[in-house]
Formats: sequence, structure tokens, C-alpha cells
Amino acid sequence: MIKKTLFGMVALALVATAILGKDVCSYARTFTGNVRDAVKGEIDLNFEVDRAKEMVDNLVPDIRKCISVVAEQQVDIRDMERVVTERQLAMNTQRDAVLAMRSDLKTDAREFTYASVSWSRGEVSRDLARRFERLKTAEQSLNADKKILAARRTQLAANQEKLEGMMDQKQQLEVKVAQLEARLKQFEAAQTVAELKLDDSRLSRAQKLIRDLNKQLDVREATLDAEGKFTGLIPWDAQDKPVSTDIASEIDAYFGTDQEAELVADADSDPSA
Repeated sequence: MIKKTLFGMVALALVATAILGKDVCSYARTFTGNVRDAVKGEIDLNFEVDRAKEMVDNLVPDIRKCISVVAEQQVDIRDMERVVTERQLAMNTQRDAVLAMRSDLKTDAREFTYASVSWSRGEVSRDLARRFERLKTAEQSLNADKKILAARRTQLAANQEKLEGMMDQKQQLEVKVAQLEARLKQFEAAQTVAELKLDDSRLSRAQKLIRDLNKQLDVREATLDAEGKFTGLIPWDAQDKPVSTDIASEIDAYFGTDQEAELVADADSDPSA
């Protein structure tokens, strides 16, 4: 099966070369690019955003590895600093001893007493020579360790700077991905609104029904107005009349009793009557 497939591909390549000639490579690159662009165009943008988020998340293992390296270097440097400090103190003690014994040998004494033990001048001189050689060797070793310590500190500072840069870049990428996700959601919302379309036929029917109803109401109101039955006006004459609580006055007013009494009173008061 594999042989048949390879044979078919070779045959296709030969035919394409025979037809297209030297331009076959250009056609192949263009075709491949178009296929790649078409495939990318069919991929959902949400999928691409998720892929970007995954790529940013994949930076976490590298950052953790860098953090582990930096932490290990910090521990090694602290241990080396402690060792260097102890060796420096010990070397300072030996230096003081060498200088003290050298000062003693400058005198004419034949014997010297150290820690309640007497030593001859020759023994002190030989011990001083050994001490001095050891002191020089210790100083060379200590200086080498100090250089190593300085180099480790430099490397630690570089790794710390790299770690900070990685963390800062990761945060920036997270912000950019979040902004991209927000833009995508905004675009999807705008696209959804743009794709919404009202049914013109339904809209037309609703508008026609409203016009017809308004027309029918106008006709009915005009008919009632023509018959003298006015509608839609403020009922100014439908005011509630106050109920009288003085029944006697109401009866007198109804029968004209008060008017007769006023006429009699006027006749009595008129001298010409």
C-alpha cells in the first residue's frame, strides 16, 4: 500500500513537471499556501484564542524550572559564603600567629614558650616556615573561592533577571490574551446583532393592522359625533352637586315661602303703600 502511494506521488510529480515545467515549484508553493490559508480561515477564532491561552500556560513549567535553579543557586551561594567567612577568620588567626612568631624570632632568645611548652629557636623557626607556606596556600585557595563566589553571584543575578523577565512577559501575554478574548466576544456580539433581521412580512402586517384599527375608531367617533353623542371630551357637566343638610331651607326655597315673607316685609316698611 505504501509503495503504491509513493509510486502515485512520484507519478503525479512527474506529470506536473512535464506540464508546468520549471514553474512547478512556484505552483506547488502557491497551492500549499492557499490550502494553509483556507484551513486557517475555517478554524474557529475561539479555538485559536484557547490555543493561545494554552501556549501561555505552557510557559509555567519553564518558569518553575528557572525558579528552582535560582533557589538552588541561592542556597549554594549562602553555604559558600559561610565557608569562605569561616576560612577567612581561620586565616586571619594564622596570619596573627605568623606575625607574632616572626616578631619573637627577631629577639635574641634561644627558647620560646607557647601554651606552657618551651620550644627551641630552631623548632620555632621551622614551624614558622611551615605556617607561612600553609598561610600562602590558604590565601590562594581562599582567593580562588572568592572569585568562584563572585562568579556565582553574577550568574545568580543574571538568572534572577531572566526569571523576572519571563514572569513579566508571561503576565503581558496573559493581558494580551484577555484583551483578545474580550475583543472576540465583542465581535461575536456585534455579529449576532448584525445577523438579526426582522421579518418584513410580519412587520407589514402589524403596521397594517394598527392602521386599520385606528381607521375604524376614527369612523366610530365621527358617527357618534354626528349623532350628538360626543365622546372623548372632558365631562365638565358631570360634577357632583352638594347635598343640602338643611331640609327646612330647601323646602322654603322650593315652595317660595321666603319670597312671600320678603314681599310682606317690604310692604310694611313702605309708607306709600
